[in-house]
Amino acid sequence: METKLIRIAELAKERPDMKFTSVVHLLNEENLKQCHHELPAGKATGIQKVTKEEYGENLDENIAKLVERMKKKSYKPVPVRRTYIAKAGSDKKRPLGIPEYEDKIVQRGIAKILNAMYEPIFLDSSFGFRPKRNCHDALKILNVYLEERYTNFIVDVDIKGFFDNVNHEWLMKFLKHRIADPALLGIIARFLKGGYMENGSFYKTDVGTPQGGIISPILANIYLHYVLDLWFEKAVRKSCKGQAYMVRYADDFVCCFQSETEANNFYRALTLRLKKFNLEIAEDKTKIIPFGKYAVRNSKRKGKPETFEFLGFTHFCSQSKHGKFRVKRKTSGKKMRAKLKECKEWLMANRTMNIHVVAKRLQRSLNGYFNYYCITDNSRSVRNFVDKVKILFFKWMNRRSQRKSFNFDKFNLFLRMFPFPIPKVKVNIFKLREEISYIL
Repeated sequence: METKLIRIAELAKERPDMKFTSVVHLLNEENLKQCHHELPAGKATGIQKVTKEEYGENLDENIAKLVERMKKKSYKPVPVRRTYIAKAGSDKKRPLGIPEYEDKIVQRGIAKILNAMYEPIFLDSSFGFRPKRNCHDALKILNVYLEERYTNFIVDVDIKGFFDNVNHEWLMKFLKHRIADPALLGIIARFLKGGYMENGSFYKTDVGTPQGGIISPILANIYLHYVLDLWFEKAVRKSCKGQAYMVRYADDFVCCFQSETEANNFYRALTLRLKKFNLEIAEDKTKIIPFGKYAVRNSKRKGKPETFEFLGFTHFCSQSKHGKFRVKRKTSGKKMRAKLKECKEWLMANRTMNIHVVAKRLQRSLNGYFNYYCITDNSRSVRNFVDKVKILFFKWMNRRSQRKSFNFDKFNLFLRMFPFPIPKVKVNIFKLREEISYIL
């Protein structure tokens, strides 16, 4: 399958307007078995509660029947299981759709095909859920636009409930720009219309792509490629006299403008553009602010310039040791509070567990936190987070019984014997990887 996907990617790059007429045959027994082996075990199950291990017990027979159903066009995805996860910094919860395991296999196969077709034509401004691109790459490119280009104003945009409002008709039209295989389009349409189960009741899905599905990220990128990326590149930037740049990670994006007038014009045009495709701006989370070398001069309020949040970091104007303009970042307060709340709830639920097991679990969690948040200029914020985690650890280990387990001296002795990891800068925001340096 990999060889055929590479060939599809080559054709997609050489001929951007090419339509692929026959690709559904790639969802054959051999390739679907490969998708099965690639899927991680131990993940949440769908409404039928089938795990990877259970499905794999009769893998050959199960895959053969699955392929036969797809050939007869009788394959129909099982409605996803609706669940909810906490939303950072809010009392609201984010809906997730957990597909049935067999549907995950098919979705993975389709996602591979779509990635091969679309990755060569996606624009450089897009970073989310793409190979060899990540959040840190988006932050690095944005840093170049803010510090080394003529950026004076930022349009910080939030799309209201993007994944819940993707228009199915528009999405299928966008897919038909590239795909002329009715069998593959039919399977994708069935996933979109598959519905979900919640509290024993079935609900139809006329709009949206369920977060949690393997296929959702690539479908979201395709939708925004046509709705936003191409429009910004071909229409907005060409109409601007000053410089204009965009950095997008999934549905989260920031636009940089040299001119305030052009920033305001873009905001008004964006509202109409999104409305055309069944989307709208979350006005309470969207703003135009002066930002850059001349932010203080351009600001309408006295004091420090406003800040904006992007990918879990608060970006603010500052200076280097030599007095030159610098953009710096610190962990978003909303994200930090959400992570501390999660840590508190876990400690509260597991306070009777062996203390060494608890400590090791916290150490692993902190290492994961460091891998993302330990970037240039953010060391102080990360150390502050570690201190708060230590306080929570001390508090809940002392609530294991009516008698306190620790005083501060004993607690510090324990930490010297079983120390928490020390935060160190893991990502240099000024060092671009070769894979993305060509953008500039």
